[in-house]
Amino acid sequence: MIPVEGHENLFRDEKSGAIVNLDTYGYSQYIRMKSEKQKQKEEINQIKSDIDELKALLRELINGSKWYYFRKYE
Repeated sequence: MIPVEGHENLFRDEKSGAIVNLDTYGYSQYIRMKSEKQKQKEEINQIKSDIDELKALLRELINGSKWYYFRKYE
């Protein structure tokens, strides 16, 4: 492997010419942050779903209350 000038963790593979990053700490941090972002997205989607469900239940409650109110005074 040939070191890439100006980058201590980057090396060029002699056979393929590919640049290889050997910074395992940085990679593990990247994977952890990606996992945290995915969890946050899932939590946000769950909260959105819960809010939609609450809105639907409130609509049912309001519509049911109106129906009850009108029937009560017929």
